[in-house]
Amino acid sequence: MSEDESSVLFSLKELMSIEEDRIKQEEGERKRAQEDAEKARLEAEQRAREAEDARRKAEEQRRMQEELRQKEEATRLDAIRHGEVEKARMEQEGKSRLEALGKQQEHERHLAALKQDKSKLALRNWLIAAGVIGFLVIGGGGWWIYQYQEAKAAEIAAKEAETKRLQEETEKKQKELEAKLGEIKSLEDRLKSAADPEEIERLRKEIEDAKSDASKMGGRGFRPAGKATEAEPKKACAPGDPLCSDI
Repeated sequence: MSEDESSVLFSLKELMSIEEDRIKQEEGERKRAQEDAEKARLEAEQRAREAEDARRKAEEQRRMQEELRQKEEATRLDAIRHGEVEKARMEQEGKSRLEALGKQQEHERHLAALKQDKSKLALRNWLIAAGVIGFLVIGGGGWWIYQYQEAKAAEIAAKEAETKRLQEETEKKQKELEAKLGEIKSLEDRLKSAADPEEIERLRKEIEDAKSDASKMGGRGFRPAGKATEAEPKKACAPGDPLCSDI
């Protein structure tokens, strides 16, 4: 083989090697481009899935918040309606108790007046009789009459003091009951404007406690209508008592 042929053969091999390298390089670039495209596609799909999940979660959160808002609104409206009903009931009960308390006070004043009148009448009659007897009795009779008059006057004064004490105690209880009813009304007004469920529940508890206190206060001062105590014996009516059913 001549030197020219050898040179040409070497050049051909060199060119073939270069071409093979170029082909390999293009194939590698094509694979990398395919891999990059596939990677980009997978990343785009992943981002799309994540965006869809985020959208679904946001929609679920919005729906739950809306349901919670509706429940809170329903609770608030129910509390307002309940408060109005309780307010009307408490006002009616308070009115009935105040009326009953007024009647009881008037009844007690009338009984006290009757007792005083009877005591004064009895004392007057006795004094008249004593005056007649005084003309006939000498010595210790006058002293005995004086002692009796003093004792009778002391008894009347004690009865008047007890009547006054009972009246003052009744008036004090009435004022306490009116103050408690005012407190209940204030709590019910606050309940109407309350929006927080915890505050609503707290106000309800305070209203129930205040109602319980008012009921106890009313029970000590007088006996509410329709709740007569079975074990309490029926008292005999005093003569001339206009409020006694036995007359």
